[in-house]
Amino acid sequence: MSMMFIGGSREIFELPEPVIARIGAIVAAEHGVLIGDAPGADAEAQSLLAGYKYEHVGVFHAGKEPRNNLGDWAAYQVPSPEGAHEHWFDAAKDREMARRADFGMMVWDGAAPGTAVNVLRLAIANKPCVICDLARGRMATTYNVENWCAMLRHAGPDIRRQAEARMTPDERLALPG
Repeated sequence: MSMMFIGGSREIFELPEPVIARIGAIVAAEHGVLIGDAPGADAEAQSLLAGYKYEHVGVFHAGKEPRNNLGDWAAYQVPSPEGAHEHWFDAAKDREMARRADFGMMVWDGAAPGTAVNVLRLAIANKPCVICDLARGRMATTYNVENWCAMLRHAGPDIRRQAEARMTPDERLALPG
């Protein structure tokens, strides 16, 4: 069974039609879904999957209990390092989902650096990731770090700097010169 990492920006509270259709195709193909517990795109995708009564879902969380587990699926705690807060609190679980996934799908508002870094994590491993870029109104697929860099060129230097601030040293080393 292929595993799909689904995620996205916390500021997205309605999935666009192309994402809804792709999630329907994931269900029809019976792919496994790895998803976080955050509000926003994660919770919206969980809601859609729960509506399908889809069973092949794992919810990853950093806290003691998932913030959202709308289908009462298996939950996987990936603890944060001691004292981690803000974006570092969720980074370990996001890295684990990227590691376990065969491919990804991210719903991106064009500004959320955490979503951009999740795309990078997949790109470093040469795992395809479909990005629904709401800011540009288009779908694109990244396959490698060069594709990720092209995606970030459209977002601007501030978003890239914010994304780099969320990367591990190894993730930064994967970036070209």
